[in-house]
Amino acid sequence: MTQAVYPSLAGKTVVITGGGSGIGEVIVESFVRQKSKVYFLDIAESESKALVARLGDGVTFIKCDLTDTQALKNTFADIERKSGPVAVLVNNAANDDRHKVEEVTPAYWEQRIAVNLRHLFFASQAVVPGMKKLGGGSIINLGSVSWHTAIPELTLYETAKAGIEGMTRALARDLGTANIRVNCVVPGAIRTPRQMKLWHTPDEEAKILAQQCLKQRVDPVHVAAMVLFLASSDAAMCTAHNYWVDGGYC
Repeated sequence: MTQAVYPSLAGKTVVITGGGSGIGEVIVESFVRQKSKVYFLDIAESESKALVARLGDGVTFIKCDLTDTQALKNTFADIERKSGPVAVLVNNAANDDRHKVEEVTPAYWEQRIAVNLRHLFFASQAVVPGMKKLGGGSIINLGSVSWHTAIPELTLYETAKAGIEGMTRALARDLGTANIRVNCVVPGAIRTPRQMKLWHTPDEEAKILAQQCLKQRVDPVHVAAMVLFLASSDAAMCTAHNYWVDGGYC
């Protein structure tokens, strides 16, 4: 797939959370091709270092536990000191571990919300002052088709993903006067290595394609293409909405 080149992204400081693998990895790679100054945060060191080795100059990996709010704040402060204000934030990191309702404890609830929802707000909060200095910016949150289709054994993940869509709308309203755009990209059944391990059977492939209007699998590069557009000045009047990349799945 050939991606568009957006001149407005060249030289911009971009931060992607959870950029070491899956959809995040392809988003990182896509911004590097735009000649942005790319930073990505992750806890998976081996995958992240391998990505940096593959991409070379233009990308920096920072190990950061996104559930540690103070560490997250410090990390964004360090990035701004090195590269100036963040112009684009992609809140991608998440974890869709399966769980049964009867087994959820208060501690597990708090941990899942921290992993899948809380850090999106505090990462956004951290970049707002710099974006105001720049005269605007773009925050892109990654949602999920899962809560729209009620996939089983994902109650907490789906609760968080539903919350992301609400938070996107609220942040867009509160930050719009500073020309900060906030949008949500909603991926469908994406063909990532993790999902292929979970779902890659002939029957499941057939079910996914039958559900979609378009009869080909959606890949991370398709999601990255939407993220690039929303990050660019071409999307100058796009804010407060969901942008689906699902082949018509939902």
